[in-house]
Amino acid sequence: MNGTRPGETLEWLPRRVLVIGLARSGRAAALALARRGVEVVAADRSADADPGRLGEAGVEVRTGSEEESLLEGVELVVKSPGVPAESPLAAAARARGVPIWSEVELGYRLLPGNQLIGVTGTNGKTTTTELLAAILRAGGRSAEVAGNVGRALTEVAEEVGPETTVVCELSSFQLEDVSAFTCDVAVLLNLEPDHLDRHGSFEAYRDAKLRIFERARAKIVPRGLGLDGIEFAADDPLPAEPLIPGAHNRENAAAATAAARAAGVADDAIAEGLRTFAGVPHRLELVRELRGVRYVNDSKATNTAAARRGVAAYDAPLRLILGGSLKGEDFQPFVRDLPTNVRSIYLIGEAAEQLADALDAAGRRYSRDGELARALAHASGDAEPGDVELLSPAAASYDQFEDFEQRGDTFRALVEKLP
Repeated sequence: MNGTRPGETLEWLPRRVLVIGLARSGRAAALALARRGVEVVAADRSADADPGRLGEAGVEVRTGSEEESLLEGVELVVKSPGVPAESPLAAAARARGVPIWSEVELGYRLLPGNQLIGVTGTNGKTTTTELLAAILRAGGRSAEVAGNVGRALTEVAEEVGPETTVVCELSSFQLEDVSAFTCDVAVLLNLEPDHLDRHGSFEAYRDAKLRIFERARAKIVPRGLGLDGIEFAADDPLPAEPLIPGAHNRENAAAATAAARAAGVADDAIAEGLRTFAGVPHRLELVRELRGVRYVNDSKATNTAAARRGVAAYDAPLRLILGGSLKGEDFQPFVRDLPTNVRSIYLIGEAAEQLADALDAAGRRYSRDGELARALAHASGDAEPGDVELLSPAAASYDQFEDFEQRGDTFRALVEKLP
């Protein structure tokens, strides 16, 4: 059970594995193991969890159950990132001394010797991951995105050849349970309070993020954090200026440039990638311009640090939609620092009350609209030519939507229906 280097024999595979959590990465892990002849039990506490094709692959599926008896005969637990460390089955596995791996740990061990670039941080992960893949492709390399964006790493490991560079976006949840996982190039973009509802403290969150550097061959770190590695900053000279807007995206571009160089990519390919990469959905995504008003989807701004970056990207008058589900953040510093070009604010979701309290304390006016459709209609009625209507919620989405993608897709659909 000590594992092997990627590409070697898979003698480390256990006989029986429990996979906890049946979202995208859990299903991918269960299928990958079942295809290799491992006896797999896949469990999810939700009775409504979608097992997909697991039953057809011979996986024993148990939904609506967290019974400790599921651990009988289990030699390894693979935990989906959405499952907290203190969940009943995970806690029982630790008490029994059963190893717990994250899905990316399993995926890493199944890779056929690929170059692996890992990207983590509080904000900017998806943009930087996709930008790095675009730079690699501009240099003529095969590149595949995996992890917290795109496909699960175990699914990618099933399909790629050793010549493909895998760029893996890594959340703190995915890094909690790694042991042999090793990046050829590991990138930390930034560190700011987030997911405190899950980790309990900023220190625990920080410790999880920094696990990306364990065993890494090259470390890319933000200048000023005092970390060992190749430093980058937003004001670094770059081979070309990035197409994507905002000071925070220039910082992402600087990190991607440093990582690409560490991976052996030439500056002309880096320049081509920077000049042509147009960004990703839900990150300052320009949805439409109508009667001189720009409608921008920044649904991925699920914390105040990300919303600060979204707001700072524009000098134009802003009609700002805020709110969603709570993550344990203090909204007062964010609200207090909102610039004067934020002309009006529209509150939605569970966080509306706490946001309203912070706005009252700061003497800022706002409207409680409750739902996204009402907030958008209200903001559109207030907007004038030259304004930007910005959905940059500073909160998660789980109170009214399945995830930030569904929230952003809903915003996009509503904007596209505007007459």
